[in-house]
Amino acid sequence: MITNFFKVAIRNITRHMSYIFINVAGLAIGIACSILIILFVVNELSYDRFNKNKDRIYRVVLKGKIGEAELNSAYTAAPIGPTFRNEVPEVQNATRLERWGEVVAKFDDKSFVEKDMILADSTFFDIFTLPLLQGNPQKVLTEPHTIVLSESTAKSFFGNEDPIGRSIKINTDTSYYTVTGVVVDPPVTSHFGYSMIASITSNERSNSDFWLSNYLYTYVLLSPDASVKEVEKKFSSVLEKYIGPQLEQVLGITIDEFKASGNRYGLYLQPLLDIHLNPDIEAGLRPTSDKKYVYVFSIIALLILVIASINYMNLSTARSAGRAREVGVRKVVGSSRSTLIRQFLVESVLLSFISLIFAIVLIEITLPYFNNMVQLHLSMQYLKHWYIIPGLILLSFLVGTMAGSYPAFFLASFNPIKVLTGKLRIKAGSGWLRSVLVVLQFSISILIILGTIIIYRQIHYMLNKDLGFNKENLMVIRRAEALGDKQETFRQEVEKYPGVINCSYSTSVPGYPNNFNGYSIEGRNADQTYLMQINWIDDEYPETYGLKIADGRFFSKKYASDTAAIVINETAAKKFNIDKPFSTRFIQPGMKPEERIFLQVIGIVKDFHITSLQQEIQPCAFILRSKNSRWGYITIRLAPKNINEAINYVQKTWKSFTSNDPMQYFFMDEDFRNHYKQERRTSDITLCFAIFSIFIAALGLFGLTSYTTEQRTREIGLRKALGASGRNVIVLLLKEIILLVSISTVIAWIVAYFVMKNWLQDFYYRINMSAISYIVAFIIALIIALVTVSYRAYMASLTNPAQALKYE
Repeated sequence: MITNFFKVAIRNITRHMSYIFINVAGLAIGIACSILIILFVVNELSYDRFNKNKDRIYRVVLKGKIGEAELNSAYTAAPIGPTFRNEVPEVQNATRLERWGEVVAKFDDKSFVEKDMILADSTFFDIFTLPLLQGNPQKVLTEPHTIVLSESTAKSFFGNEDPIGRSIKINTDTSYYTVTGVVVDPPVTSHFGYSMIASITSNERSNSDFWLSNYLYTYVLLSPDASVKEVEKKFSSVLEKYIGPQLEQVLGITIDEFKASGNRYGLYLQPLLDIHLNPDIEAGLRPTSDKKYVYVFSIIALLILVIASINYMNLSTARSAGRAREVGVRKVVGSSRSTLIRQFLVESVLLSFISLIFAIVLIEITLPYFNNMVQLHLSMQYLKHWYIIPGLILLSFLVGTMAGSYPAFFLASFNPIKVLTGKLRIKAGSGWLRSVLVVLQFSISILIILGTIIIYRQIHYMLNKDLGFNKENLMVIRRAEALGDKQETFRQEVEKYPGVINCSYSTSVPGYPNNFNGYSIEGRNADQTYLMQINWIDDEYPETYGLKIADGRFFSKKYASDTAAIVINETAAKKFNIDKPFSTRFIQPGMKPEERIFLQVIGIVKDFHITSLQQEIQPCAFILRSKNSRWGYITIRLAPKNINEAINYVQKTWKSFTSNDPMQYFFMDEDFRNHYKQERRTSDITLCFAIFSIFIAALGLFGLTSYTTEQRTREIGLRKALGASGRNVIVLLLKEIILLVSISTVIAWIVAYFVMKNWLQDFYYRINMSAISYIVAFIIALIIALVTVSYRAYMASLTNPAQALKYE
């Protein structure tokens, strides 16, 4: 029986190659698109799963409220990890990470720029499953100034030589780091990366017992039977035990007074597997994704499969009249309805398997381009995982069954007597289900198109919105400390070049805020704390960035008192209710009352964006940079012309001042574009699959038009015989399509409004969903639909009435 099913299926497939080509093309593209999206989704869901104890590893997260500022940060204080390990029984182990990021490594007169350097406790390899290729995991990070290299870094530095025991200098550190181990390269699905891992005790701050300075990451390994809620309760009591005295010492208030003012300060546990897909927690080691995109793309994958399956249904029923006699003969000779259903399902599944083969070919061809678009390294590892090939076969079977179910039941329902006597009439009006399916297809396609348009408009808005400063032609150099005490001389030398307009120093730049500090205001209650982004700058910074003063003035060399001054932004003045700014002094806390610093407000700068447009502008302040300050950034404003020549000059000057150190720099405008990498990736993905979904839907529309024109052949003949022109016939056939597309558009508009409104909520500064986007999506869909069916409508208009009236 099964053999006969396959023989008949193959015979039907070879007899109708044009029909098969359209069906296979639609299914293959649909399956290929879905598998590509599934690869992306699986990659997003696989982060950190390589760790053996992944279900027991948690990151400690700081959540709280100080003044009007909400805290939800991955940064924690240095003593948290060791203290919790010693005082909370459920914490089996703990480790801390500190990210140094891009550094310069030197040895044997060679210099290398390494992008991902981190510092870690000696317990790092006890918690994370990252095998060492060389070295003892219990000892490699126990001593200060010891360092472990990743496999690729060790190969880059030393080639085939043994790196163990070699000495490396990092940035301007006067001490050398001894290589004690080599670790495997970080998995691409890790929420943190590294090229070098140094012992965290190399940084003296790691031994600090100050609980109010948060700058590193703490991870804990809980015992198998630990309750997260119970552990968090113990965290709270331990935190109050240590933070209370320090709070009173620094701010002069008790912890009860701190809480009574509406403030909160707590530590919570975030599961390791939650880190990559949770963008709500700030200051992570790597940019995060958003789990809602996983849901969105999963739905898109399913919808594309639905569109491809609907195609098969429409195309199968479109040629139903051609197979009606076959069904009648089979029933007369004894085939039951169930047998016919199985026969048609076998045909559908067989076509699906053929489509799967072509889909795999399409995937192998397009995967490099898809990887480039999503900036990942996805691959179809068919033999690496046992479930890949069975999964593909199961997917193909399900698609074939889903696509072939309706046509199978529809064709098997024909009455053999009516078929063989020529009395069977499959009326055009009975195709309401096919019309519904086409409406569904185009609703999905228009929804994806509309989503793509709105995402593109939001990205365009973000990239072109006035940020409150001039980001064009700003060259930002990292590691100002590499110049040592030559910073002022370097500035003078650089500004001699005609292509350099300004040069300034600062501890942070837009996009890279690094100090979020609490201050009090003179004359107000001591329990009122005001958090601000702090940037220590020189007097040329405002001019370099094109900042505008709203009231007062910026720093100036004319005023020696500016060393005890502060400039705040408009948001700080508004949120802190500062009515008389020039009579206001901020107080920088100190460990002792006599160590507190009073800062007089001398100016209010107009608001500008320190971070991306996803976040509201926060209170920020500028303090004049000390002459003894070395660390931070150098920002150089270049003239628009001959930028490359200016860059070359700055690089040569830098090397002459730093003994040939590599210069690490970026351009502010390009860097701000990178802040919206995820949104741009989403836009590219949705645009790509919008095109494919429209193409597949167009095939489905072609199927419906074929069915309609086939069933209305006699009607068209009668109309032409009664005087209807070819134009009238074309309008007759297109009228139904326009109606279907219009219905699809209304449905897509309603769904898109709620979906995209929710997506835009992630951006504090966002576009309005104007009617233009909706109209454009409708026009695009309508044009594609009309182009798709125009050929069939035109051919129908040329039908000879005499031949049409003979049609049965």
